[in-house]
Amino acid sequence: MHVPATLVRGGTSKCWLFDAAAVPTASDALEALLVNAYGAADPVQLDGVGGATPTTSKAAVVRRCAGPGADVEYLFGQVGIGTGRVEWGSNCGNCATAIALWSVARGLVPVTGDLTTVVLRNTNTGAVLEAEVDTTGGRVHEFGTQTVPGTRAGGVAVGLTFLDPAGGGTGALLPGGQVVERLPVAGAEVRATLLDAGAPAVLVAAADLGRTGSEDTARMRADVELLRAVRRAAAVRMGLPADDDAVPKVGLVGPPAAARTSLGERVTPADHDVSVRMLSMNAPHPAIGLTSAVAVATANLIAGSVVHESSAAAGAAAVRIATPAGVVPVRCSGGAGAAPTRVTVRRAARILCEADLLVPEIACPAS
Repeated sequence: MHVPATLVRGGTSKCWLFDAAAVPTASDALEALLVNAYGAADPVQLDGVGGATPTTSKAAVVRRCAGPGADVEYLFGQVGIGTGRVEWGSNCGNCATAIALWSVARGLVPVTGDLTTVVLRNTNTGAVLEAEVDTTGGRVHEFGTQTVPGTRAGGVAVGLTFLDPAGGGTGALLPGGQVVERLPVAGAEVRATLLDAGAPAVLVAAADLGRTGSEDTARMRADVELLRAVRRAAAVRMGLPADDDAVPKVGLVGPPAAARTSLGERVTPADHDVSVRMLSMNAPHPAIGLTSAVAVATANLIAGSVVHESSAAAGAAAVRIATPAGVVPVRCSGGAGAAPTRVTVRRAARILCEADLLVPEIACPAS
């Protein structure tokens, strides 16, 4: 079968976008289509369009929103790598960045001068996001000069704001009830802040595991199983499934430290406020997922959290997060106390290609 799709870079991710009218509506049929299109059962995704990394094995099904409150809505899928399945339980801010540009390019949202606002609703979680797409001169741009940590390539500037991000996945900002929880892991206890902002996340005091929060990718790769154990323990406290590799997000948090980025650039303690290393599914994230960045920025406002105690900008509305790719600035605004109504990150996007995917016809799994 022939399936039209568009490959778009959003931030530090690549996401295949599908018009909802061109793919099955039944969840089992849609999952079967994506598994085959990406070659998801293969750990290198050789016979498919997947990129064989968590940041390049993403999909979104997009439609114009029929109801009020948003311009477009999208279903996000984290396509498995060697698993033959799709995770549907989360959201992706980088893909939302890609969808915003695509929606304007496709005419789902009309251009409105030098900046075009796109309001998006993620149907997986109910999250609502607001994107401001650079349409300088009143037109859609194919290329741009905006860069983000993790790549030197420019793209079309997109400002992405998460609206009222607290409690979307669990119903509470602190679903465990405490600012700091003590989790039993590997025969010891580690301190972690379990919160739901952007997405459910468990942010671990890196020092409790003998880490700094500024580890390189090799060290993080060696710690994957340890962090998966942290995720499982946290999920139980948060009332989430313990066997879900997508949520809660999990990572290490530490104070500012000297490091080198994945592109070899030097980062000094003066350049950032807090060091963070996250997993994406079961691999070290090459930068930071935007939902995780929202969680870190929100935790920075909460007195006593593991982020607050490590941050050089504790309690501030703006925080600079050091990631393996570089420093990501995030700004909170609105609301009262530790529950901001707006959390904004500057991103970039570029449409890479329009494609006609050739996908084998297969029988859908039994419901």
